Amino acid sequence: MAPALRVGFFTECYHPIVNGIVASVDTLAEGLRKAGHEVFGFAPHAPGYSETDGPIFRMPSLPLPVKTAYRLTLPFVSRGNLNGVIKRLSIIHAHSPFVTGWMGMRYARRFHIPLVYTYHTQLEKYVHYVPFEAGATRRAASSLTRTYANAADAVIVPTMAMRDHLLQVGVQAPIEVIPTGIDLEFFRTGVRREDLRARFGSVRGQVLILCVSRLAREKNTELLLEAVARAEQPLQLVLVGGGPDRAYLELVAGRLQIADRVIFAGELPREQLPDLYASADIFAFPSLSETQGLVLAEALAAGARIVAVDTPQARDVLGGCGTLVDNDAIMLAQAFEKLAGSNQTALERDMALGAASRFRAELQTEHTLDLYRSLLARRVALAT
Repeated sequence: MAPALRVGFFTECYHPIVNGIVASVDTLAEGLRKAGHEVFGFAPHAPGYSETDGPIFRMPSLPLPVKTAYRLTLPFVSRGNLNGVIKRLSIIHAHSPFVTGWMGMRYARRFHIPLVYTYHTQLEKYVHYVPFEAGATRRAASSLTRTYANAADAVIVPTMAMRDHLLQVGVQAPIEVIPTGIDLEFFRTGVRREDLRARFGSVRGQVLILCVSRLAREKNTELLLEAVARAEQPLQLVLVGGGPDRAYLELVAGRLQIADRVIFAGELPREQLPDLYASADIFAFPSLSETQGLVLAEALAAGARIVAVDTPQARDVLGGCGTLVDNDAIMLAQAFEKLAGSNQTALERDMALGAASRFRAELQTEHTLDLYRSLLARRVALAT
């Protein structure tokens, strides 16, 4: 039996933030612990937040100059954590190329520990948050990604599309495609509930479209509002999630005269998601910025009918399921109306459930452990 590993996760993004990165980190940590390994998390301090999982070591942090839950990490760890935890790690696994990621890289080099980096975010898609010229900022983001990835012993990406993207920006480190896992059985338990549909304003027979997303510019959510406004039949849209663009999107809904047909549900407990996926007639995914799109895998596992804006990563995840359309409001509206005029077949549902099986959390754990062990074996071979 292979010995238990001690894995250090270094992440800039962690609880109380709720997003795909945090879900991915949690899923992998839980899978590794279930397999008998130890996982130690290093993340920025979040004022007022109490840990529910662990062990998590919080580093000092400062608020950013904009209103956000994200924090600026100060790169300090106690001597006790350095000697008692970090020096004894088998693997350092970075989930960010920023301060925590560079800390992980520094410790990996200092203590001769293999470094793995998971590429969670296309930084080039987020340049609108930086008050500098967009082209220069995009080039800087690509440079940061390339430099950090090439410093790692191996890079994990969730889709083949992201592998191709990293190769295009000049990443030469070994790249492994390991999709982010989900709890398939959890999402397969969802049932269609008329009371839940009514709660979100859908009368019997009305088409209910669901989108689970952070409400931010890079998620392309405004396109959904434009599509609902252009549709020839009344469609009800439920947006689940919070974010900096909520107020703006509410104004857009009003300007398009569809405010009565758009529900801003905010962030909902994760326990409600399976029934919500199952209760919607269509799951909509407009984002252009994802590396995988965890909610796509969740929707597949719930057997939902999916309409997504066509991107290489969406094609990778859907695997032939769902409907892919161009980034165009009229085409999106037409796709909604076409699905609204037909019932989901048993074959469609079976195909969705089959496609979702590629995202079993156990597979993510198994493939990640294989990568860890291959890096450790290579390190031993080089040392002898």
